[in-house]
Amino acid sequence: MLPGAALPLRLYDTARDEIAPTAPSDPARIYVCGITPYDATHLGHAATYVAFDLVQRMWLDAGKAVHFVQNVTDVDDPLLERAAATGVEWQELAGEQIELFREDMTSLAVLPPQEYVGVVESVSEIAEGVAKLLADGKAYRLDQDIYATLDGSGHFGYESRYPEAEMLALFAERGGDPDRPGKQHPLDALLWRGARPGEPSWASELGAGRPGWHIECAVIASNRLGMSIDVQGGANDLRFPHHEHSAAHAEALCGQWPFARHYVHAGLIGLDGEKMSKSRGNLVFASKLTGAGVDPMAIRLALLDGHYRADREWTGGRLPLAERRLARWRAAVKLPAGPPALELLQRVRQCLADDLDTVAAINAVDRWSDAALEHPGSSAEPDAGALVADTVDALLGLRL
Repeated sequence: MLPGAALPLRLYDTARDEIAPTAPSDPARIYVCGITPYDATHLGHAATYVAFDLVQRMWLDAGKAVHFVQNVTDVDDPLLERAAATGVEWQELAGEQIELFREDMTSLAVLPPQEYVGVVESVSEIAEGVAKLLADGKAYRLDQDIYATLDGSGHFGYESRYPEAEMLALFAERGGDPDRPGKQHPLDALLWRGARPGEPSWASELGAGRPGWHIECAVIASNRLGMSIDVQGGANDLRFPHHEHSAAHAEALCGQWPFARHYVHAGLIGLDGEKMSKSRGNLVFASKLTGAGVDPMAIRLALLDGHYRADREWTGGRLPLAERRLARWRAAVKLPAGPPALELLQRVRQCLADDLDTVAAINAVDRWSDAALEHPGSSAEPDAGALVADTVDALLGLRL
């Protein structure tokens, strides 16, 4: 436990379009959407999970227990397509990439979830949820598939706040099928994909098939965390359609609103002016950097040197700057004495409590380190470096 008084965390909530205090339950409940495991962890993924790791760390500093659940979409079209293209069984590809992802998160000091839940292991409970929506008149069959009605929750649209025209464009771009004939509304989302030749499927009361994307998170989260969870998190490109639909599905299924009290979205990492994504192929992989000898703490520090909500570029200078900064911090905390450390601890807490302002927190540690290194003889607080190292480790997740 760090000394001094912890501070309540305030986060930007997409649904309210404002920064608001979190008032976490006991335990604090957070759900962060996981990966589709068809390729290694790129720095866009890493930035998102590092950001939500800070949420956990702030709650833990305040003495809260945390119940963190994360899914993994271990059966989905992109995974099946990559497996077919590479000649690898989809189960084998998923298993390899899940293990690599977990290794990457460990190296980056991301605290693991209490529950890490795959879709494959959850098919039966997801099918039960879809069956309930059908029975309640909040879903309908179309050929061999099942879709959710748009009005099932009574609140569709509040999370993303996008106008319908923008929703339609994003839905088409991000895995939806607004133009499918026979749907009651173009934005209705697929709940259950009936079995197709050559695709994996599971027997169920709905008929053979597999879950749609959004319902998996709705069921996995609500079955383990309940409703009105404290934070639903993910990257900004999940704001719509994924978070809008998963919230709507959970609310329709449970008859409660809202699904989450904070919808929090991390900015995207770009390379060469484009969002870093598997489809574009403009990726920098965490595992390749660490495999080349890069300190994972330098990678994490480089990702923290930018506000979590801001889209930002991974430029050539980010990593060398982080490496130099890390070396300076490590040298400073090894001194036998330094400037007052409790003041720095409280400043870091203040910065992070203000919507995870990591840039300001990093600047505060820079100032402390500069003062310690440039005027070592004038610093009279013994063992200040130990408290600074503990502060940076506990709150920023950086091992010095």
